[in-house]
Amino acid sequence: MITIKDISHEFEIGKKGNKTIIPVLKNVSFEVNKGEIVTIVGRSGSGKSTLLNLVSGFIRPKKGEIIINGVAISTMNESKFADFRIEHLGFIFQSFQLIPSMTAYQNVELPLILKGVKENERKHRTNEILQMVGLYDYKDHYPGELSGGQQQRVSIARALIVNPPIILADEPTGSLDSETEEDLLNFIITLNKELGITFLIITHDEKVSQIGHRTIELRDGRVLEEAYAYEA
Repeated sequence: MITIKDISHEFEIGKKGNKTIIPVLKNVSFEVNKGEIVTIVGRSGSGKSTLLNLVSGFIRPKKGEIIINGVAISTMNESKFADFRIEHLGFIFQSFQLIPSMTAYQNVELPLILKGVKENERKHRTNEILQMVGLYDYKDHYPGELSGGQQQRVSIARALIVNPPIILADEPTGSLDSETEEDLLNFIITLNKELGITFLIITHDEKVSQIGHRTIELRDGRVLEEAYAYEA
C-alpha cells in the first residue's frame, strides 16, 4: 500500500546567502502492507511529523520516492495529487481540524461536496457514517458543543466518508483523556479488522504504539528498528 524508498529531507532556514541546512530524514525506507496498522514512534525532532507530511503529499522529499497504491506520488503535481489524496487517503489529526462554524454533519459531508457527489447520496452516506461512529444524535451540534472524544469521532467520520483504503493519523489521541483514548483505539482496531483499512499512525504514546501490527522507531531521522507488537 505504501512504499518509502530512501527518503531524505532537509529544511533550509535563513535568507539567501545565509542559509542553514537542517537534515530531518536520512535514507528512510520501509513498507506498509495492505490491512496493516503501522505505528511510527520516536522522540520529538526525530522526523515523525515530517515523514507523515511527506506521505500526505503536503511537502515533497528532497531525495527518494514514495509510492502509494502503485502510484509514485513524489512526481505528481499538486492538482493531480489533490484528486489522488481525496480518493486514497483519510486523515485524523490531534487537533481534530474541524470547522467550528459547521455542524458535525456539515464537517463530515464536506469531502463529498469537494468530490462532487450528488446531494441525495451525500445525505445517505453522511448519516450512515455518523451512525457508525455513534454520533447521529449529535449531527446538528457544532464542534464547540461536543466533547474531545466526540470531536475526534467526527474527524474519523470525515476521514471515512470517501471510503479511503489508507488513513494517516498524527497523534490521534493526544488531546483525549485516558478513557476516551481507550475507546478510540478499540474503534481503530475495529475499523482495521472489519473494513480492512490500512493505518499509518504517528505517536509518542506507548499505548497507541501497542495496537500496531508493526512499530517503526525513528531516531535522528533514521529508522532505528522495527518491532512486532500486536497480533490481529
